[in-house]
Amino acid sequence: MINPIHITAMANENILKKVGVASFIMMASVFASRVIGVFREMAIANFGGIKAGVDAYQIAFILPEILNHIVASGFLSITFIPIFAHYLSLNREDDGYKVFSIIMNGFGLLLIGFILITMMWAPKFVHIFAPGIQDPHTFALAVKMTRIIIPAQFFFFSGGLLMAVQFAKEKFFIPALAPLIYNLSIILGGLILGPFMGMEGFAWGVLAGAFIGNFGLQLLGAKKLGLKYSPIISFTHPDLIKYITLTLPLMIGLTMTFSTEILLKFFGSYLNEGSIAAMNYALRVMFVLVGLFGQAIGIASYPFMAKLAQKGDIFELNRLLNKTLKFIFLVIPFSVLFIVLSHEIVTILFQRGQFDAQATLITAGILPFFMVGAFAFSAQNMVSRGYYAIQNTLFPAIFTTLCVAVTLPLIFFFMKTMGAKGVALGLSLSVIIQAVVLFECWNKKSSNTEKKDVYLFFLKMIPISFIIGSILFISAVGLRNFIDHSTLLGSFTIACLIGIEFLSLFFVTGFMFKIQEILILYENIFKRLFPWIQKHK
Repeated sequence: MINPIHITAMANENILKKVGVASFIMMASVFASRVIGVFREMAIANFGGIKAGVDAYQIAFILPEILNHIVASGFLSITFIPIFAHYLSLNREDDGYKVFSIIMNGFGLLLIGFILITMMWAPKFVHIFAPGIQDPHTFALAVKMTRIIIPAQFFFFSGGLLMAVQFAKEKFFIPALAPLIYNLSIILGGLILGPFMGMEGFAWGVLAGAFIGNFGLQLLGAKKLGLKYSPIISFTHPDLIKYITLTLPLMIGLTMTFSTEILLKFFGSYLNEGSIAAMNYALRVMFVLVGLFGQAIGIASYPFMAKLAQKGDIFELNRLLNKTLKFIFLVIPFSVLFIVLSHEIVTILFQRGQFDAQATLITAGILPFFMVGAFAFSAQNMVSRGYYAIQNTLFPAIFTTLCVAVTLPLIFFFMKTMGAKGVALGLSLSVIIQAVVLFECWNKKSSNTEKKDVYLFFLKMIPISFIIGSILFISAVGLRNFIDHSTLLGSFTIACLIGIEFLSLFFVTGFMFKIQEILILYENIFKRLFPWIQKHK
């Protein structure tokens, strides 16, 4: 007789394997996107340095980001996947596409209305959200680029729904291409139009990238899977009401990533010219790690978390969440590596063209304060998805909003005492507090028995990272006495040598202390880099 428990265990293991495959696809996508994103920032730094034009370009994203948040474009996969997946599980795909059309049409029209209003009143909105800008040229340029970027939000919204359809059907490749095309378009916009339009060329690249990568390509991908669109509007459909109920908290709530983008520019507008640009460059470097360890795993695992939640299998949902959190905490020693090499990293990435040695010094000084919060940005992203999987969007929205509100005086205090470094530190402390308390609340709600293991793993990574960091710091100081780290070649040489030392120390640590997560990470990297060895075993 077949044991039902054994069948369930096999099914859950199969889910974990699928998560592994999907995670690799999304990690490759996010990593490539972050790398291209760094090239995008390199192009911007080369063209504008840390001057007023780049500040204006960054300010131009405030209003579009708020508009994107209001219609919850970034949460479409989270809120729409459970609804659409429910229809797929009942073999009622046509009804699922009907709900897709209703949401697309209703919210699409609402968004178009918002776009028109914000374009008309752009100067007033820019003044509200960046009140410290005094230079009229910087202000006018920010308003102009805001109006260019705002229409892109429609393509992000509609493209998000199209990607959610593909995620629900466990197809990840075409959605994975969206951020790559988006970033490449921004770079091309700056390179082609920049010599004639200045920073405005990058803004036109944003609009083109959103249309091509986030909308056009996703439309083709969804059509391949049988997408059916109907020009219908129904404000009384029960699933539309359910969608609004799930999405409304996310619309009015403040996530930490969203808040970081807005608050960085709000507080930065009161600081010296170029402070917003310098903080943004440092933030993008930090987000490379966050994307690789947090965003990719979170995106890939969420459809499977949603399915486990639909089955009511909370135990396996907790197991999946906690296993992934341990891998996410591997970001801590990598953050320490970035702190040690902060000057070399900034030199390699940005020091050319208009981005001079002084700009490198300022940006490198800010980077460590963002790196302090890298693990929390990654973990908070994952824990929030646990709530979303059980369709509880209200609590994390209320909680994160309260956290942001409570920590505003903290950020203001650090800004007044430490300038741009203080803003970075305040934002990092804010997300650390948020991640810890959110995880605690999740475990109380779900009676998670594995919480202790997660904390023990986290506490294990702290001293390990400190010891590795101390060794790397001593080595870096010694190398800088013999190698000129102010040059590109010198910085690259030091970064390579310290990087090799880090990888060696990290592996030895995992081997000595039998830390399976580190050994699995190295094993997977080895398999991907040398697949032919596995075939001949």
